Amino acid sequence: MSTIQIKDKRFRISIPEEEIRSRVKAVARQISKDMEGKNPLFLGVLNGSFIFAADLMREMTIPCEISFVKLASYQGTTSTGKVKEVIGINEDLSGRTVIIVEDIVESGQTMKQMVEALGTRNPASVHICTLFFKPEKLKEELTLDYVAFRIPDDFIVGYGLDYDQGGRGLKDIYTIVED
Repeated sequence: MSTIQIKDKRFRISIPEEEIRSRVKAVARQISKDMEGKNPLFLGVLNGSFIFAADLMREMTIPCEISFVKLASYQGTTSTGKVKEVIGINEDLSGRTVIIVEDIVESGQTMKQMVEALGTRNPASVHICTLFFKPEKLKEELTLDYVAFRIPDDFIVGYGLDYDQGGRGLKDIYTIVED
């Protein structure tokens, strides 16, 4: 299945499942090494990061915890540019090492807002871990501590990422095919 249809768009495989798994394991190894002795709190950004966050947690070799926050900024295939917090954070972050787990960083607006919001809760440190990063789209000054893939500015689905709620369960990453 090299090309698929989701609603009115066609997509082709761009990153196979095996490559994703390999990169997730490598990121988990690096985080485990860097965070030894810290018991970090992973904060997964829903909905897109849920598969990445679960796979990342299963590969961790140090004690860690996970929680989720839900933010919305997409409509169809484009970002609205406005981030709305839907579900907040209930954990006490004072003195904690926090790692935001995001599916994709493009403009950086969502991550900037998250880092600023978390900073008011007195964490020891805040780190960003993203499955995908589109360097050419970045508009905000951000430090991305852990990046699994640097990708071009293509619209992608699969492995938790969606097109209008379709395609999240795909094991591979698919890139939109322009007609």
